[in-house]
Amino acid sequence: MLLCLEKASGPMKLVYKHSEKLKADPERVAAAQALTVNQSKPALGLKGTYGLYGSPEWWVNIQQRKMPLLFVSGIVHRAYVAGQDGGNENNGIDLLLDDGSVRAEGIYVNDKTDISLFRVGCRVQIVFALDELKKQPAPDGGINYLEVPLEMAVSLEPVTTSV
Repeated sequence: MLLCLEKASGPMKLVYKHSEKLKADPERVAAAQALTVNQSKPALGLKGTYGLYGSPEWWVNIQQRKMPLLFVSGIVHRAYVAGQDGGNENNGIDLLLDDGSVRAEGIYVNDKTDISLFRVGCRVQIVFALDELKKQPAPDGGINYLEVPLEMAVSLEPVTTSV
């Protein structure tokens, strides 16, 4: 596990593991890998710098932290339904980060019943793999990455009442 939940201020539940999602959707892995090796599409898909998406090499590079990782932690400021699919379950959250900024995030869960854990005041931790895209550079001139959510955890109780 990449997230250090034992250092959290209260009990947290790991609600999402990307490895579990990929096990349930092997076609997604095959499609991403095919796009990576497709030389006729030089601006589409992942670059494969750290191995083909979902491959054993890819996972080893994540575990060894050779692939850049982004750790995000904050308090749920708002939970909401995003998008146009007409769903009635929250699928987005605004996180109040420690520096006072707000970051919009999706809700990632392996079990849909865990969506109800994302309540105002609960702490959320997420780790993303920063996988390089073929299309470079990023608009700011840096490296263009796809943020792949690897793990997501949420506190079982709100950690604050004034968000």
